[in-house]
Amino acid sequence: MKFCIIGLGRFGYHVATGLAENGMEVLAIDSNESIIASIRDHVTQAICMRVTDEASLRSVGVDQMDTVIVAMGENFAQSILVTALLKKRLEIKRVIARAINDIHKEILHLTGADQVILPEQEIGIRLADTLSTPFTELFRMSKDFSISLLNAPHSFIGKTVKQLDLYHINHVYCIGVKKSPEEILSLDPEYVIQAGDRLIFAGNNKDLERVARL
Repeated sequence: MKFCIIGLGRFGYHVATGLAENGMEVLAIDSNESIIASIRDHVTQAICMRVTDEASLRSVGVDQMDTVIVAMGENFAQSILVTALLKKRLEIKRVIARAINDIHKEILHLTGADQVILPEQEIGIRLADTLSTPFTELFRMSKDFSISLLNAPHSFIGKTVKQLDLYHINHVYCIGVKKSPEEILSLDPEYVIQAGDRLIFAGNNKDLERVARL
């Protein structure tokens, strides 16, 4: 897939290099020459330019991208203009924009952005969720449904996933086990829970909290 990231601040820079590391074709654009020089060897193509109109976007092939990420959140007006050009003029299939506050987010949605993110707000909410629950990690999929990481309760050790019958008893699914930061295994019903396992659960937040108290 082809991605374009416009604006290479801390957020945009990490998105661009992360996509490239995952094998994606990445076009990175920023008006700062030093930033472009630092990222050039890490992405498919890096261009130093100030995006001002439809012609400038087409001139570097942005219209050929599958997804464009507008990461210039600090420049309120320019991010809105670029988002509008991408959706209304270039008809990019998927445009993701970074916002700096809720008003900015609402305007970007009205402009046509397919997805708008507030990085600082989302990180803050995730940290608050983790600190205020028994889970070592918690990822909200919606207001009421999450995927969580929990150290295996003592009562689970030595039993198979099938024996625990978690869905019928607690209405949650045990979908995996995190053996190390880099190793996550999906679980079959005959997997035997071991001491030290960090189990991955999916379900309603209230049901997950009940499992955490077991």
